[in-house]
Amino acid sequence: METAKPIVWSFSGLKTFQQCPKKYYHTKVAKDVVETGSDATRYGTAFHLVAEEYIRDGKPIPPEFMQYKPVLDAFAGIPGERYCEVKLGLTRDYRACEFDAPDVWWHGIADLVVVDAEKGLAHSVDYKTSKSARYADLKQLDLVAAGIFARFPEVQKIKSALAFVVSGEFVKKTHTRELFDNYLILAARDVARIEAAMENGVWNASSSPLCRFCPVTHCEYNRS
Repeated sequence: METAKPIVWSFSGLKTFQQCPKKYYHTKVAKDVVETGSDATRYGTAFHLVAEEYIRDGKPIPPEFMQYKPVLDAFAGIPGERYCEVKLGLTRDYRACEFDAPDVWWHGIADLVVVDAEKGLAHSVDYKTSKSARYADLKQLDLVAAGIFARFPEVQKIKSALAFVVSGEFVKKTHTRELFDNYLILAARDVARIEAAMENGVWNASSSPLCRFCPVTHCEYNRS
């Protein structure tokens, strides 16, 4: 039997698999279904670009996003070296690599990283434009923190936050280098499930209220 090709995974891909293996297969493996996005996701993409260009380049904020200027000014005022939309990668043995390196295992993008090398401290911010922090998932911060620790060896502690800019909520977590492995172990268990599905060719569909929004329209659970 031919060995399955090693996967490259991200937090969003892992969430998709946890939601429904069949959806993961069609959108991430076979790629015969394309997610076109929604008005909400397009708004989020536009905000991320505005935040990047404002904090990195000082480009003026368009009027439709001006209500977020105070929070972006606060992020821009964090002392240290600022990095916007940082592409991070890890190999299977948890070494830093490029986002699209041949041996990349996990990859992700940090919206804003501010590194104070003198203090061994970094701030990591992930922007969210959903209307509530009710379903915030801190595991995303854990993975990004691991990527930052690998990329910036001088960093010993990270103050991380999911910034829900629309609702003004901030979900925070502090990460320390000595817990580096812990931030990856739980996710690695779920990645092993994806690899098993890849090996066996079994991608069972899962039914949920989200099925009616799923782009895999030929699935038996899709009643859109």
